[in-house]
Amino acid sequence: MADKTPPKPQEKRGGWLSRFAPGVRKIVSRRDTPDNLWVKDPDTGEMLYRSDLEGSLWVTPSGRHMRIDAPTRLRFTFDGGEYEPIDTPEVPEDPLKFSDGKPYKERLAAARKASGRRDTMAIGFGELDGTPAVVIVQDFTFMGGSLGMAAGEAFIAAARAAIERGVPLVCYTAAGGARMQEGALSLMQMARTTLAIQELKAKQLPFVVVLTDPTTGGVTASYAMLGDVHLAEPGALIGFAGPRVIEATIREKLPPGFQRAEYLQEKGMVDRVVVRADLPRVLGQLLSMLMGGKRRAA
Repeated sequence: MADKTPPKPQEKRGGWLSRFAPGVRKIVSRRDTPDNLWVKDPDTGEMLYRSDLEGSLWVTPSGRHMRIDAPTRLRFTFDGGEYEPIDTPEVPEDPLKFSDGKPYKERLAAARKASGRRDTMAIGFGELDGTPAVVIVQDFTFMGGSLGMAAGEAFIAAARAAIERGVPLVCYTAAGGARMQEGALSLMQMARTTLAIQELKAKQLPFVVVLTDPTTGGVTASYAMLGDVHLAEPGALIGFAGPRVIEATIREKLPPGFQRAEYLQEKGMVDRVVVRADLPRVLGQLLSMLMGGKRRAA
């Protein structure tokens, strides 16, 4: 007689591990790798861990001083990263109603969204190695640090803030030149910033420039080269026209390292090339001496 007992359902294989699989998959699915976790070294092609780069002030193991934004620059410049922000003046937007295939107002909106800033300049007041100073930073991430009306007004505001407080002015430069969308109004800022520097000199207050990569065009032709002392970060491109434009114009090959900070120090255009980590200390000592104080021990 045949056995009529129904067959037992087949047990799923996998043992105890199968009971944890759904939970494991759930945990793993939540731990997505951030898109910006790694940064490529532009010199060697090596992938660098972002947090390591931030810890080294965005200086790669190969020595490349990568570009940094204005808030980062201000934090590492002032003692303890503490400073008083100084507002930049508002200026008329797009007075020429300019369009280069895209309205200038749209370009400004896109730049503001990408950088989280209204324009290229940021100003702060605090202490550098114990010496009070006003610091203005040009942010290359905002439309290539281009010099326009807002940047010019901000520079004048920084100079007058330094005069009001009786302290030196430090300017970190980074620019591709004047802002073409503002035409002659942007070129006027070269003269206006020069006059602001003369106001500082009339009050016998130091003006120190730190040239960062890149500093070119109308910025180089004005306030970037009018400091009492010129420091530069290693490898920074500094000049008026770019090297490719010069080579195409003179039809000659330029010397190795032409327009780089080290080459310009050798030729006397830059006083000293300083690595990023040493800049706050060097600036503090320099400003202390220029203000007539005692030099701090190195």
